[in-house]
Amino acid sequence: MQHIHQGGCHCGQLRYRFKAPLQNIAHCHCSICRRTSGGIVTSWLTVPLAAFEWLHGVPAEYASSATCTRYFCPHCGAQLALFTELSPQSLDITVATLDHPEAAPADRHIWVKNRLPWLRLDPQLPEEDEEVIG
Repeated sequence: MQHIHQGGCHCGQLRYRFKAPLQNIAHCHCSICRRTSGGIVTSWLTVPLAAFEWLHGVPAEYASSATCTRYFCPHCGAQLALFTELSPQSLDITVATLDHPEAAPADRHIWVKNRLPWLRLDPQLPEEDEEVIG
């Protein structure tokens, strides 16, 4: 069975597609995700870099740390992807930008040492103080 998924930004100027299963999906609680997205948590899924392609538009880039580059729409500001040198064969995609985000429930929490103390979200999921990159 071939897994083909698409998504894009709010205004439609950026569209992407990847051919990979929806897996390795995490709610990230790090302060960088909060500050770059404006949200209290960002949910990510990881796909092989070779399985991903931009279909329409050219994203803007922002180096949010020494090892991470985030990709966002230069028009509406939606954050769509993140590349980290710590995992150079993969790309993280924001679950909320999928055409069908309901198909991608998280399987864990990452960077919980930075979680806002009043946030309760999917308490049954396993938690990692940082992120285990395997």
